[in-house]
Amino acid sequence: MKTRLALLALLLLSFVAIPTAPAATPPANAPVYVIPVHGQIEGALLYVLRRGLAEATAQQAAAVILTMDTPGGTLAAASDIVRTIQASPIPVYTYVEKDAFSAGAIIALATKKIYMAPGSVIGDALPIMMSPFGGVQEMSGGIEEKAVSAVSALIRAAAQDAGHDPELAEKMVRRENEFKIGDEVICPAGRLLTLTADEAAKPGRDGRSLLSAGTAPTLADVLAQLELTGHPQVAMQITAAEKVARLIAAAAPILMILGFLGIYIEIKTPGFGLPGILGAICLALFFWGHHIAGLAGMEDLVIFIAGCVLVLVEIFLIPGFGFTGVLGLALIFISLLGAMVRLAPGGPWLPAWPDVQIPLVKLLGSIVGAGAGALLLGRFLPRSPLFGKLTLGAATSAAEGYTAAPDTSALVGQTGVTLNLLRPAGTARFGDDRLDVTTSGEFIPAGTPVQIVEARGSRIVVQKIG
Repeated sequence: MKTRLALLALLLLSFVAIPTAPAATPPANAPVYVIPVHGQIEGALLYVLRRGLAEATAQQAAAVILTMDTPGGTLAAASDIVRTIQASPIPVYTYVEKDAFSAGAIIALATKKIYMAPGSVIGDALPIMMSPFGGVQEMSGGIEEKAVSAVSALIRAAAQDAGHDPELAEKMVRRENEFKIGDEVICPAGRLLTLTADEAAKPGRDGRSLLSAGTAPTLADVLAQLELTGHPQVAMQITAAEKVARLIAAAAPILMILGFLGIYIEIKTPGFGLPGILGAICLALFFWGHHIAGLAGMEDLVIFIAGCVLVLVEIFLIPGFGFTGVLGLALIFISLLGAMVRLAPGGPWLPAWPDVQIPLVKLLGSIVGAGAGALLLGRFLPRSPLFGKLTLGAATSAAEGYTAAPDTSALVGQTGVTLNLLRPAGTARFGDDRLDVTTSGEFIPAGTPVQIVEARGSRIVVQKIG
């Protein structure tokens, strides 16, 4: 017993005695990724940031630096960018070249260190509402408080996670607060905090500067202060494809609805024509846009195609609609949802619930919209001129060589036995005849005695005897 206690004590002492290994210095050839944050912050920047962080992670980069000159942008894009930065295994820094207002300040506060060029400014993250016709639209008291509260929580959390002063960060959003250090009032109540490069470098709390890690005239000076001089630089730019991808991602529900409706019309009409082509194009655009946006991978497209194949097999090769069809629909649902869900580079493969909520709402809304559209089309399409071009419009007769469905009414009352599971369609044997039959909806196992209760043309309905 004493020996075991001694060994346990030695083990505990070993954990205490062994110091934590310092962070490994990146190799001299490890690249530094530089991502410009210029102009309005919007969804396209999120996409290039995802792409840059994914490449930086794959290349084991030394750092990612955001070069910033922005008046701000959308809160949604800023929020997604903050979460992407927080999940990055590669350290992310900010270099404020000129201005970092509003959403720019929020993003900067999510990075590990902030460097500022002489004369640059950071702050004023008060949320505003833009009018559809341009300019700032006044918000009601309740809406403004909700917006301020949301942005305040976001900027505090971002600052605290990155090691910045959360109280200072919140002062950029709430004018009613007073920010001071000791007896010195840095920013009085009634004003939003905005800091110049010199002010941000002044002493703050705990022996640190207020906000800036250093003043740097050029990016080369930033690299020198980070001890990354000589590391190769990789400049990331927003591509035209990423700008298009932003529009496609915004129109995702519309593309899914049009894709579903195109496929629905194609199933309801003979052959393969324009509706099917347009539906396929809409779904292809959906996956392409989300792939460019850094959301959808090839695995999502493969899962979608596999789901479609299973559904088609169920429709055309297997009577009824059972496990194969349900599995196919499940795969289609998973692929569409997965194509809209953000996965952080180097993070877990299973997304968190907050990342799933909005894509799930979009997908369910698209399904409801497609269902409503299908009902309307089912009611009005047969009477439309377009449908007349897709279907046989002229009446045919026996004299013209048309053979109608045979009269099977004499089969009513005959009894037989099912040859396979009716779910609800399948086959059954009646004497020497093998017939395709269906039920009124119930499933009937193979080998069950059945009786024909309705026969009209090729439609033969049976029910279980007893």
